[in-house]
This record gives sequence, C-alpha cells and structure tokens, in this order.
Amino acid sequence: MAEQDHNPPPPLFDMDATATFMDVRDPRYAYMFGFLQADGHLSSGRGRKGRLTVELSVRDIEILREFQRLTPYRSTIGERTRSTNFASAHHSAIWILYALEARTILNDIGLPYGPKSARITPPRVEFSRRDYLRGIIDADGSVGYTGQDLPFLSLTTASTAVGAYLCHYAKKVTGAQRQIKRNERDGVYNIVYVKEAAVELAAHLYYPGCLALERKRASAASLAAWQRPAGMKFRPPGRRWKPSEDRVLLRLGDPSRAAIELDRSESSCAVRLWRLNTGLVALPPDEGENPDES
Repeated sequence: MAEQDHNPPPPLFDMDATATFMDVRDPRYAYMFGFLQADGHLSSGRGRKGRLTVELSVRDIEILREFQRLTPYRSTIGERTRSTNFASAHHSAIWILYALEARTILNDIGLPYGPKSARITPPRVEFSRRDYLRGIIDADGSVGYTGQDLPFLSLTTASTAVGAYLCHYAKKVTGAQRQIKRNERDGVYNIVYVKEAAVELAAHLYYPGCLALERKRASAASLAAWQRPAGMKFRPPGRRWKPSEDRVLLRLGDPSRAAIELDRSESSCAVRLWRLNTGLVALPPDEGENPDES
C-alpha cells in the first residue's frame, strides 16, 4: 500500500482557479501536460469513476508536489517500495487525481484514456511549445554527456506525432535536421541531438526559472560549459535546396562551378545534380512558377 501524504501543500488557487486549469498557453501547464502525456496514466471506470496517476522515483517527488499545487482539485501523493525488473526495492512516489472534471479537461486537450504511448499528439489547442516539449523530455528523454564526453539531448517515444514535432521544432531552433525512423528492436523512435545542437536546444528548453525536474535542469545547465575540442571537425546543419539553386545547378551542369556560385560544397552539388538528372528528385518549376520560393 502507498503511504499517503497527509500534509499536502496548501492550494494556491481561489474559487475561479478551475477556469484556468490546464490552460496550456501558460508555460507551467504546457510543461505539466507534456509530462503527463509521457509519464501519466488516465484510466476510466463505471460512471464517474476513474483516475489519473503518475508514478516516479521518489527522488522526483518535488515535481509531483508542483503538479498538486497547480491542480485546483483534491489529489493525493503517496509513496511505496516494490520489486521491479531493475531493482529489488524501488522506492517511488505516486500522485493520484480522481476528479472527473479535471480528467475530462486533460482528455479533451489530448491525454487519451488507457494505453497511449503511440497515440499522444501535441495539444489540440494553442500551447506554449518549448515548455510542452520540456515536459516530454523530462518524462521520456535524457540530457547530459555521452561516454565520449559529448553533450547530448535525446527523446525516446512511440508517438510519430510527438517525434516529428520535436524534429520540426528543434530544426527551427538549432538548424539541425533529423529524420525519424522506428528502430527495429522495439519499434520506437530514438531522436538524438549532440554537440552544438544539444547545447543550443537544452539552453532554449531549460531557460531560467522554468518548471522542470531539478536533475534534468542541472544536466542541461552543465552542457553550456562544453567547448568543441581543437581539431574536431565542424559539420554545419544541412541546407535545403531551393528551386532557384536547382535551376542554377542544371544551367551550369558543372558541380565545381556551381559550388562557387551557390556557396556549397562540390560534393553536395555533384550529388544533387545526379539526383536531378536521374529523377530521384523532381525538376524545379520554371522561374516565376513557384509562389513559395523566396
């Protein structure tokens, strides 16, 4: 049996607080929602029965207390020790929320009932994006240094929508492009950013004063001290080819000349020209026919 916390922190809300509960435009709720999507479990029962549960290592109990403070409905935090596949005596903390109104709000925004790992998607309403992603990373990701002492930030998820959204967002922040692909062993996505991309993304997601797991916040902060070792080659993020560049490449027909005019590597120009000539990529429209080109 879990031991209940009989002295939960006092509520921080007045009677109107339920009107703003889980407004994911608020950075705190956006983070909380991302975390709940990844690490929470919403179960239903007959009538009004059902509950939301989040179970974490007891070392992370403070984040559950923050969630309790942010929730204007009665909830409990307990602790238990049990045997798992990873430890003979795992000490965990459990937050439980029963209120049907709260569960309905969460479900409407995008927290499914029952098994959900492959079904979750970013919120269906406007939301604070970097805070939502930090919640996902805190629950299902990692931040720190590899065995080779390189900074990294990663996410493991079964959700195509969440994985694709992280890749889309991180490209805007860092310029680093990732193509998601399920691994063959267990069918999940492992998305990893390293070196400068990891440093930049971690600094963006874990900004001063944000709500986060303290250990992840500390790991993210430690990345800022990394400097690229002398002699380590730098490969800039990939640059997408524009139709205007394709036209120049086809007109010149010479990768070495195109490399100078387009400020690209000769090898990149050679590969792109080969793909255009073999039909692996579509030929660019005639100049003036592409309204999206700028």
